[in-house]
Amino acid sequence: MRNLVQNWTIVAALSVVFGTLTVGLARAEDAPAAEVKPDNEISYNVAVASDYRFRGISQTRLIPALQGGADWINNPTGVYAGTWLSTIKWINDGGGDDNIEWDLYAGKRGDITKDISYDVGGLYYFYPSNGLHPNANTFELYGQLTAGPFSLKYSQSLTNAFGFADSKNSGYLDANFNYDVYQGYTLNVHAGHQNIKNSGSASYSDYKIGVTKDFGIVSVSLAAIKADTSAYVAPDGKNLAKTGAVLIVTKTF
Repeated sequence: MRNLVQNWTIVAALSVVFGTLTVGLARAEDAPAAEVKPDNEISYNVAVASDYRFRGISQTRLIPALQGGADWINNPTGVYAGTWLSTIKWINDGGGDDNIEWDLYAGKRGDITKDISYDVGGLYYFYPSNGLHPNANTFELYGQLTAGPFSLKYSQSLTNAFGFADSKNSGYLDANFNYDVYQGYTLNVHAGHQNIKNSGSASYSDYKIGVTKDFGIVSVSLAAIKADTSAYVAPDGKNLAKTGAVLIVTKTF
């Protein structure tokens, strides 16, 4: 009888051990596998915007724009490059001959600590055959720090800035707050200041508050944008910095 009790005790103990192992294995199997990114990734994007606002100023005379681009990143190093294009109006409005903005950029991003990341690079704003004097083409270097939903970025031009004479070393400082507030709806808050060297009347601050939602098929953003300047006016008298609502629908693939 004693041996029988001992045998049942051993069986019960083994059952508990194997049961624990089974539960542990099941939990391990249920845990999602860590995403393994390829060394190199390429993505493309196309968008329709109700107005193309750059640093608070309408580039399209307050009318819609077509946009698109492509991006490449090397995940192990954080090195990236890309290009982006948009229809514009301001070159023609300024007496030039161009209706396209073509951006070319490259840089490197990575982590400083587990909570703080960086992004540094250069961006060339190219306006083919714009014909303006000084030329509208602009090259900037930029650096950004991000901590959670907060980011701070500074860009400085190494050329004249967007057709302003003697404006080399103009700078733009912007702060952003992007926070998921409810089921994928992201609150977007922005404030920036554009300093145009040797042209005080062209310097200004700009602001944005909006929301973005990724619906899977497309991403949609809606924002109220304004800049505190009256120096940017279209030939028809429109204030290109006035407060306005901007809707953008983007598809990334």
